[in-house]
Amino acid sequence: MLFERRLRDGIADGTITAALRRWRRLQVVAGRTYRTGAGLVEVTAADPVQPEDLTPADARSAGFESVDTMLTQLHGPTDGHLYLLRFRRVAGPDPREALAADDRLDDAGLAAIDLRLARLDHASTRGPWTAAVLRAIADRPGVRAADLADVLGRDVPSFKADVRKLKALGLTESLEIGYRLSPRGAAYLAHRP
Repeated sequence: MLFERRLRDGIADGTITAALRRWRRLQVVAGRTYRTGAGLVEVTAADPVQPEDLTPADARSAGFESVDTMLTQLHGPTDGHLYLLRFRRVAGPDPREALAADDRLDDAGLAAIDLRLARLDHASTRGPWTAAVLRAIADRPGVRAADLADVLGRDVPSFKADVRKLKALGLTESLEIGYRLSPRGAAYLAHRP
């Protein structure tokens, strides 16, 4: 889930426990855990609301001084519905980080990654892409996404979406600028030149 930068400290320290969203359809499920720029949060409730149902306490728990301020800073489609999300911060590391740090790959682990990458390649309308993207990141760590996409003849949004898929498998890590292979990704490529 995306949160404004100004809210991240409050999410991280647990003082912000709600968010108001305007969506055409609900985008989260209560009981599930989501990644944010401030760590992991578990959504405990996701309820449709009307503006008149919102309270000052709702606004404060979402990091706003008032309901009016919260409503004026709301983004989303004008024909969307309002949802009040309640969440709690989940302590501990992001499971993707633990996976990315694990560079101990046996034959079964290598085969599992091979299978996942083959599925991604097969599902792509562009054809196989995973090996080329992994190799480009390995050869050019810290290079802007736009430059890597250009090298591969790709548009930037779809390239970034594909890199996120590799990150979900623990194979890449985002840097302030660009990407690099994670320890797991480097170990995988060492076995699959």
